Amino acid sequence: MTGSATLDLAIVQTKPRKGPVAGNRAMLIAAFSVLQQSPPQLVVLPEAALTGYFLEGATYECALSREEFAEELASAWRSVGKIPVEIVSGFYENDGGTLYNSAIAISVEPAQTRILHVHRKLFLPTYGVFDEARFVSRGRSVELYDGFATKTAIVICEDAWHAIVPTIAAVKGARLLLVPSASPGRGPVDGEFESLRHWRELLAGAAREHGIFIVYAGLTGFEGGKGMTGGSCVVDPFGQTLVRAPIFDPAIVRARLDLREMEIARASLPLIGDLGDVLPDLLRDSFFPNVLGKVVP
Repeated sequence: MTGSATLDLAIVQTKPRKGPVAGNRAMLIAAFSVLQQSPPQLVVLPEAALTGYFLEGATYECALSREEFAEELASAWRSVGKIPVEIVSGFYENDGGTLYNSAIAISVEPAQTRILHVHRKLFLPTYGVFDEARFVSRGRSVELYDGFATKTAIVICEDAWHAIVPTIAAVKGARLLLVPSASPGRGPVDGEFESLRHWRELLAGAAREHGIFIVYAGLTGFEGGKGMTGGSCVVDPFGQTLVRAPIFDPAIVRARLDLREMEIARASLPLIGDLGDVLPDLLRDSFFPNVLGKVVP
């Protein structure tokens, strides 16, 4: 359903024990129980929210089909309340034996669970502490879906570091961009992690350029000596951070978005309209047909 002027959302910054979803179910139910006291319309969880990120060889045994994972989320929500909600969460997806790092959006109603959208991570890092492409396959596109209040897109962690990905989502019509992430802390600088500073600047720039709200949901906890920082946040269309979660600890943060602010932001800085006009000409540049012809049969 789309069209509401406001959106009440919650980010559940999880700190799972590394392993199957069932082992972290109690943690999820506890968070949902807190939210039921003042239910949001949208709940956003991080990348690999209920298994941990660095599964490597255990990815296969922890991965679920989209239907199985949707039911895990929905049954956890219904165990503490019956109020309808949308939930977005990262998970390891098993699609007939092919594994993906995915994020799912579901609509949970008292007697029905609907899968609204599944995004499969496009950019699988294989540098530094990462070796993701060894264990999962990559996605192929960024698509929109009709969220509770507005057109929504999901991208996962490194997807957002490539400026063209949020740009494509915005040009397609996304007004809300959700970014489940599992980002280890790197490079302490002036009392904070350089990686968190980079995320803050990246998200603010993308939100400001495209006139969209961005919701970043960061995994937290330590896995094999690697510390996931958390730092979940919501950024408005002017690039201002509305709310931010602490680092290294599980947390719930809430925000109420006035979606009409996007119209004001885009009227004052109409870059997305200009981009929509110019992008087709840029893609007709001889460079792009040549490159795309080599990559896509």
